[in-house]
Amino acid sequence: MAASGVSHYPAAPAYRLRHLPLTWRFMLPATPRLHLPTGTLYPGARISRCPDAPAPLRSNRRPLSPPLAMAYEATSTATAANGKQDLLVFDSDEELSVSLAKYTAELSEKFVQERGVFTVVISGGSLVKSLRKLTESPYLESVDWAKWHVFWVDERVVPKDHEDSNYKLAFDSFLSKVPIPPVQVYAINDASSAEGAAEDYEAALKNLVNAGVILVSTTGYPRFDLMLMGMGPDGHIASLFPGHALLSMTEKWVTYVKDSPKPPPERITFTFPVINASAYVALVVTGAGKAGAVFKALGSEKTSSDLLPVEMVSLEDGKFTWFTDKAALSMLHDKASL
Repeated sequence: MAASGVSHYPAAPAYRLRHLPLTWRFMLPATPRLHLPTGTLYPGARISRCPDAPAPLRSNRRPLSPPLAMAYEATSTATAANGKQDLLVFDSDEELSVSLAKYTAELSEKFVQERGVFTVVISGGSLVKSLRKLTESPYLESVDWAKWHVFWVDERVVPKDHEDSNYKLAFDSFLSKVPIPPVQVYAINDASSAEGAAEDYEAALKNLVNAGVILVSTTGYPRFDLMLMGMGPDGHIASLFPGHALLSMTEKWVTYVKDSPKPPPERITFTFPVINASAYVALVVTGAGKAGAVFKALGSEKTSSDLLPVEMVSLEDGKFTWFTDKAALSMLHDKASL
């Protein structure tokens, strides 16, 4: 049902944990009140189990250390503009990947049961590596891959076999290892200009909305079941960069970039209204290189004039979950130690 300008590329045929120390889970609320895991009590903290999102592996759970808890008690108001968000913190990339696979598989089962399809949007970068556990047992056999429809939140306008292509990255690491029907993988028209590729992709989305594959939000934007995204060290998401004019774009679902501050310069990207219409968003952010942007997003006072793109994610009626590690939260920990 996609527009002719959108390409469908085939998905080719088809660690043991060193220890299980840590999954922290708590809710960053819309009011300045700290929520910590059940059974972990700190003075003045209100206990919450955060019931709406898929639960992490119980064997990994242990209490949040008091210094880090203090960091969020001091900065919990930072997420007020974004509504409620879950924050999952892991000791290792392996544990994060295990939990992300479980989270994604549970949402796949939920939406397939509810409406017979699962619409998934992915980004490029390190996010794709974090999906690797989905290509292994038990998910390779248990997930209903035939019901998946896969899209990109942004793409570089380069040939699909180019090393900068988000499609190539996803195909090599993920799509080539799972049996998603080729016609349900929506790559951009890489023979077109950036402007033409964006127009083609938006037309494809509208065809899929008309066919009932993609739902529509109450504000009239496509409502994807799950967006899996990463974040850059500068706080950008998709190809929406700090200070760029496209941050305020509302009339388009998909737009184009010709002056990206990060190469390659020409890209297409979903706009914020589409991202904010999502049912679920999982944001994977790891490493000390992202700590400054994480601190800005979660641990500092906000003003409307200096928001990073990641801070502009404000879901209409959805659930947002951070998948992160201690290195990415290091500046918050340092603040709590002062």
